[in-house]
Amino acid sequence: MAATLHDVARVAGVSIKTVSNVINDYPHVRPETKERVLAAIAELGYRPNLSARNLRSGRTGMISLIIPNLRNPYFAELADDVMNAASARGLSVLIEQVGGDRESELSVLRGSRRQAVDGILYSVLALGQEDAAVLDEIPLPMVLLGERIFNSSRDHVTMRNEDGLRAATEHLLAIGCRRIIALGSHPGEVIGSAGLRLDGYLQALDAAGVPVDERLIVHADRWHRVDGAAAMRSILAAGTEFDGIVAFNDSLALGAMRIMQEAGLRIPQDVAVIGFDDLDETRYSVPTLSTIEPGRPQIAETAVDMLLARIEERASAESSPAEPREVLTDFRLVQRESTTRAAGAPGSSGL
Repeated sequence: MAATLHDVARVAGVSIKTVSNVINDYPHVRPETKERVLAAIAELGYRPNLSARNLRSGRTGMISLIIPNLRNPYFAELADDVMNAASARGLSVLIEQVGGDRESELSVLRGSRRQAVDGILYSVLALGQEDAAVLDEIPLPMVLLGERIFNSSRDHVTMRNEDGLRAATEHLLAIGCRRIIALGSHPGEVIGSAGLRLDGYLQALDAAGVPVDERLIVHADRWHRVDGAAAMRSILAAGTEFDGIVAFNDSLALGAMRIMQEAGLRIPQDVAVIGFDDLDETRYSVPTLSTIEPGRPQIAETAVDMLLARIEERASAESSPAEPREVLTDFRLVQRESTTRAAGAPGSSGL
């Protein structure tokens, strides 16, 4: 039979209350007593009843992660990072996907499942700045992920979209590319991944003195492999000349690479390609894909820690809410085969 609280108390020679104080990290327990209790716990292999502890504390030990779509590999890998970070802190994660639809996002935020969680990590996609007040109505600690809804009352963790895409474009310019396709734009978008990444692309061209050709800014409504493939078919059919592609995510890049290879284009000799997100599959594509690693594990760990701090803050009657914080994670350019050109290769002689 599993060891009980009574068994630990008996072996340690203390009261059940003292064992409970040690398990719950009560500060006023003598060090020698705490050591005796911990030794008894280790000897007996005792595991605390987390459900009972959570019931007493008014917590569930679970947080919610609201994301657009697990079919998008970035969000699948983000969910994995969040689950690892949460598990290391004794939390479970309820994953809810909303498909990027505004009504679905609002329904999940206001739904009954929130009674089963202590806080929410919310990767916003469909809501905008005008919806910031909606977040104030949610009576749970919350941390926002992604680019949308700045200047709200909630903590916010995001990546350096502009800087990362600018670095990716500068990398292509440095290896001699001059007609670089920006793959994944959303016309008219300002606050959002597509708008911010397009700004980074334009900044890099401007700094290099390379004129902008609107034909090289290519729209892709969604950012799946099929969308990258479809966009590349249209580019080739139009006869647009290009020697580089900076894709707004890795999935778009992988889809486009497949179609280019079917058309006989060599990567990177004819066209150099770089993506964004550093998905696991980019290490195994042929050729392997250069990309921007946006700090996804850092995003997950920072967001979970910020949410835990808000949960603790809410439980403490003594503390007043801290001001909302915004954290931008670091990024890293990862060069792989898709942008590694030999000296003298097409497009490489300029720099």
